[in-house]
Amino acid sequence: MTGGHGCARVEDFRFREFISFDSGYTHVSGGFGADDDTNNTLVTSTLEGLNMLDVLTADRIVCRVYSKHHKRACEGNVTMHGSKFDNLQICGKPVTIELDFKLFENIQTFEAARKAYQDPSSDFYARASDPLGSGVPLPPQQADGVFLCSLVKSIQVDPHLGVKVDRHSIYLPGFGTVYFAEVFMSHGQRSLTMLRFELGSSTGGTGSGGSGGTGGKQYPPG
Repeated sequence: MTGGHGCARVEDFRFREFISFDSGYTHVSGGFGADDDTNNTLVTSTLEGLNMLDVLTADRIVCRVYSKHHKRACEGNVTMHGSKFDNLQICGKPVTIELDFKLFENIQTFEAARKAYQDPSSDFYARASDPLGSGVPLPPQQADGVFLCSLVKSIQVDPHLGVKVDRHSIYLPGFGTVYFAEVFMSHGQRSLTMLRFELGSSTGGTGSGGSGGTGGKQYPPG
């Protein structure tokens, strides 16, 4: 309630021979900026030395979410700069993911997302209208609505691997589907999940990692 810092760390995690990482740690800090009457919150979540079934590996995955909430504003302005994938590989081949921070610089609140979504020709509409390929576009959202989209602008991977790249996901037969840098937005809140997986081989299961979120309301109301 008064701001401050918090952190947590896990070392040498292993779940059987399915998933392991060398270290995973989180940090959150918050405080009030008296010079501009803002509440500021920073959340980071990092995975180092990730290995999934000896198929997907990464040296480091970083989720970074920052919110600056002016005292009389309905929502805080949220940015995700600093989020990244370091040396992401599939089957030993590099995967290059370009993250579109520029697009989200103009979409720092849910209200800004609603306005951007009203233009079917916009990049945000293309990103958020059908993020999971259901074939049914998302209708315009009201104030109590939600958006699911992604920071991913492009994914480049060796075509000889036989993987399928679809929007912000990669599918590998005998392994499953991995979704990258998913952004979930509702009024006043935003979360970023850098890695979400749906394993579909002889080993099944779902999970996620490298996640963080921020938002909420001030008290007393401004």
